[in-house]
Amino acid sequence: MSLFNTVRNTIVPVHKEGYPFVAAFFVASLILGWIFKPLFWIGMIFTLWCAYFFRDPERVTPQDDDLVISPADGKVSAIQMVTPPAELDLGSEPMLRISVFMNVFNCHVNRAPMRGRIVSINYRSGSFVNAELDKASEDNERNGLVIETRHGQIGVVQIAGLVARRILCWANTNEPMDAGERFGLIRFGSRLDVFLPAGAAPRVSLGQTAIAGETVIAEFASAKGPVISRRS
Repeated sequence: MSLFNTVRNTIVPVHKEGYPFVAAFFVASLILGWIFKPLFWIGMIFTLWCAYFFRDPERVTPQDDDLVISPADGKVSAIQMVTPPAELDLGSEPMLRISVFMNVFNCHVNRAPMRGRIVSINYRSGSFVNAELDKASEDNERNGLVIETRHGQIGVVQIAGLVARRILCWANTNEPMDAGERFGLIRFGSRLDVFLPAGAAPRVSLGQTAIAGETVIAEFASAKGPVISRRS
């Protein structure tokens, strides 16, 4: 029983959005293997990678309304004051933007950075340049959420990347969200931008690896006691 629990806890579940892709890769592997046997094993490698890409691990999220949690797995690629995208309607004054870049090996399930209520969701079509470039915030296809929190409105923008061709968002306006709650996914390789109002201080560094739903990327207060976490 102990061995069974160990195996069960080690295997990370695949998000349901990935089922069709994993199945397609597997069928393609069978067809290629029928044509030329070594191609089956090459196809299986890609099938396993596809399952790995769509993994949806459980995360333990700090439950503190003063903390901003990373919405994505990946590398912190930017920490700067910039004007938020116009469609977010967050004003023309610069806001703290923290960007997390996801490569094709990162988990791509996106999570809410703070608890609050979704005020609006705005999709914009665009190009597909490398999401790590700064101009991707303006040029690339993107989907932006505005969340009303106890510290004011924040923006969370899903940005498509060089090989990403689909942004998924299953959240709806006027819905409440908890910090760490899943709200979307991007296929394949992309970036998340978080726009924060005055009072937020970064708690990460450029190049640091962030974990969605767990890593604290900014904070609105300091010198506090223990923080309660929620598993999801």
